[in-house]
Formats: sequence, structure tokens, C-alpha cells
Amino acid sequence: MPTWVQLVYLACAICFILALKGLSGPKTARAGNLLGAAAAVVAVVVPFIYLDLKHVWLIVAAIAVGTVIGVVGARRVQMTQMPQMVALFNGVGGGAAALVALLELDEMLPHADDISWFTLAATAFTILVGSVSFAGSVVTFAKLQELMTSRPVVFPGLPVVFALAGVAAVVLGVLTVTDPSMFIGIDLAVIGLVIGLLLVLPVGGADVPIVISLLNAFTGLTVAASGYVLSNVVLLVAGTLVGASGTYLTMLMAKAMGRSVSNILFGALKGGSTLGAGEASDRPVRSAGPEDVAILLGYADRVIIVPGYGLAVAQAQHTLRELVDVLIARGAKVDYAIHPVAGRMPGHMNVLLAEAQVPYEQLIEMDEINGEFKNTDVVLVVGANDVVNPAAKTTPGAPIYGMPILNADEAKQVVFMKRSMRPGFAGIENELLFDPATTLLFGDAKDSLGKLLNAVKAL
Repeated sequence: MPTWVQLVYLACAICFILALKGLSGPKTARAGNLLGAAAAVVAVVVPFIYLDLKHVWLIVAAIAVGTVIGVVGARRVQMTQMPQMVALFNGVGGGAAALVALLELDEMLPHADDISWFTLAATAFTILVGSVSFAGSVVTFAKLQELMTSRPVVFPGLPVVFALAGVAAVVLGVLTVTDPSMFIGIDLAVIGLVIGLLLVLPVGGADVPIVISLLNAFTGLTVAASGYVLSNVVLLVAGTLVGASGTYLTMLMAKAMGRSVSNILFGALKGGSTLGAGEASDRPVRSAGPEDVAILLGYADRVIIVPGYGLAVAQAQHTLRELVDVLIARGAKVDYAIHPVAGRMPGHMNVLLAEAQVPYEQLIEMDEINGEFKNTDVVLVVGANDVVNPAAKTTPGAPIYGMPILNADEAKQVVFMKRSMRPGFAGIENELLFDPATTLLFGDAKDSLGKLLNAVKAL
């Protein structure tokens, strides 16, 4: 590899690091994203310049097809579908790494005696973990896209089958190093696909975003390993960054839900995983129309908005921002309380509200705003449920017990905007709905917010 190529790759690697740093703040996120994308384009173009590639037109055609799919998919996807798009793209990355490793293994076989054991081990790791990431990501996509049930899928003997698959993976991985062959490599990939399926099927709908983050870390590790196999610094650095950041994000999300990663992955096997679904409650609640809720909001000095996935589904963020602007113009202090796992992935609510031009200063994280609820006149919960469910603090054994929540129950008045009395992803009732200080406004969030906005303006 020429020196100038190594320097270009080093520059691309530095750009990836700077891009990740840029993504840490809203003011620099766009620039960071563009920097990372530009570095990726340069890294892809460089091999066409200094290598005598075979099948160039097939490669270019594949890149063109992938580019069209990526651009069209990214432009058409709704904000509510962003998590499943991330899952699918992540899975494609893991699958691609596994296929590249299989092709590299085929190239190594004629010279297997001259290949170091570590290189063969890295190849086996890439095949196995890349396959796990691909299969697991496809299942998470199917769960979020509601192509299959979001409830945990378990069957008798699943732990035994999972353990046997793990043992088979270890054996095949060792054989890849000691006696490599394409037959063993393909078997290793198939076992990886089985492990990926068995790993994700028992996970409930509310836990799927955490699994997406974990699988993203897996993909990063496979890319880093393939970077070692291919002696490519860019892949090594980029994969390490994705693996490290994905692992850290997984730990942060699990902490935000008050649970361990092992409980999230295997809790369903002992009945402890977040189950999702649930039946609608028929217990009596206090409901009101938009005009009544408008009076509560119109004369409140302190209001906190708690947005949730229902807001994203209804695409009501623009109407909500208009309502907040009117309340602020009337002299109220209004902020948005953002739970770490609001929506279906970290930052989902932040991006959704930024799309509606909500000032970032109004988005307050849970730890910063929780102490203000007791001095709040009205909390308006829009499409959220589990993140304000007191069962997380009061009901041992509940699926969400131990999860840090927003202290909406401490406010003077709480208004829930809901379509129905169905529970959230945790599949349990929210006792806050039946509190004397709680009022429910039923209906589609966008429609209800429109009526509420008009009613507040009419005060």
C-alpha cells in the first residue's frame, strides 16, 4: 500500500473520530454527520485509484444499486420508522462483513499454512458475529415494523438449543483456525444466523431498541476484525469506534431502564422481560374535552410536556410546538421532559422535535427536570406511558420496576393524551391514569392537539 494511501486512510480515520465527536451535540451534529459521510466516500474511492481491481463494472453497479436504495429509503422513511431503518441498515453491514470474511477465507485456503492463526481467528469471528448481527437485526426490524409479534417468542427447550448453538459456534470457530475450509466457514455462518434468531426472538417490543444498539456494537466489532484481516486501517478504526460507542450506548440504555443487558436478552426465559401488548382497561377515569384542558393550560404558570412514541406516530410535533409557543406567549414557562428511552431509540424525541423547530434549550433531560415536577402546575403527556408509570418505583415484580422515570406524578395536574386505555409496551396499567389529579383527553394526538391549540387561543 503506497504511503499516500496510508496517509489518506489515516485522515479518513481521524475524520470518523471527529464526526463521532460532532454527533455529541445538536449544534455540531449535522457537520459531524457530513464529515463522516465525506470520509467514507473518500475511503471507498481510493481503492479504485491505486489498485488494479477486477470486475470494476460489477463493483460500480453494486455501489450504484446500494446508493439508490439508501437514498430512496432514507428520504421516504417516516420519523416513526427510523429505528427499524437503523436496524435494517445495521444488519446489512454485519451481513456484508460476514460475506467479505467468507470470500477472504476462500482466498486464504490455498496458502492456509502461511496464514497466522490470529488472522484465521479474526476471520472466523467476523463470519460468526456478522451473521449473528444480520439475523438478529432482521428480527428487530420485523418486530418494530409489526411484521411479527412484538411479544417475546419462546419455546420449550430454547435455552438448550441456544447453548448447543453456542458450543457448535465455538467448535466451528476452532476448526476454522486449525483446519480451515469453505464448508466449515459456511457452517459457521449458518450457526451465526441461528444464534442471531434465538438471541432476539425472546426479546419484548420495549427492549428491542436496546438490542438494536447491542447488534450495532456487534457489527462494529466485525468491521474492525475484517479491517485486521484486510489490513485496512479505515475499517479497523471505524469498526472500533462503532463497537465501542454501541457498547457504551447499550449500557446507558439498559441503565436508563433500570435493568441489566442479560435480563433484557434472557429475561423472557424466566418471565421477567418486558412483554408488550396488553388489554385495554375498563376502570373509570376522569376525561375531558379540549376546552377543559385548554383552561388548565391557559392559566398555568409552569407546564412540562412529556412526549412519547404516540406523538411520533401521529406526526403531531409541529402542532405541539405551536401550542407551546402560544403558552409561552401567554407568560407560561414551558419545557419538554425527555426520557432517555422515550420513543424507540435514544434521541428519537430530540430529532422529532428538532424537525418541528423546537429550540434545543427547551429539551430537558430526565435527571435535570425531575426535581421541577413538584412545582409544576400541569404536565401534558403526549403519547407516552411507561416513562411516567409510578409502577417503576412502587411495584416490585412489574416489568419496568427499577426503571428511572419522569416524576410526572408529583405535579399538581396531569393531562394524558391517549388514543385508548391500552397500556404501553410494558403491558401493565399505569396507576397515574386513575389518579384524582389526572385528566385524560382521548383521540388522535394531532387532531386533539389541533383542537386544544384553537381552544387555548380562544381563551
